[in-house]
Amino acid sequence: MKKIVPLLFLSFFFFNCSTQEDLKSISTKELKVLIEKENIQLLDVRTPKEVKLGFIETAKFVNLFDADFLTKASGSLDKNKPVYIYCRSGRRSAKASKILKEKGFKVVNVLGGYNQWRKEN
Repeated sequence: MKKIVPLLFLSFFFFNCSTQEDLKSISTKELKVLIEKENIQLLDVRTPKEVKLGFIETAKFVNLFDADFLTKASGSLDKNKPVYIYCRSGRRSAKASKILKEKGFKVVNVLGGYNQWRKEN
């Protein structure tokens, strides 16, 4: 029994690490270059109150906390193009990325979110 508990803990740790590695991410600096060069799908998953405080101009808005988040996001995005996702700091966008990836979207999480974007621009 003493050997099983550490083994379970380690397997849980490795399982969680591998799921994070599967998520492709870019910095806000890389995002800025992409926006200037290409017409990308950019998704802001913050609340309406947060969006009122500022946003990245080309973004579409779908609140991650909405009960119909997946329906709204799926209806406004093209599955054949990558979706760049941001929130305030990066945590919610990682969750949204996981949800959309499971439904067949190609997703890229923006590290640091809008807070980092605002610092740099």
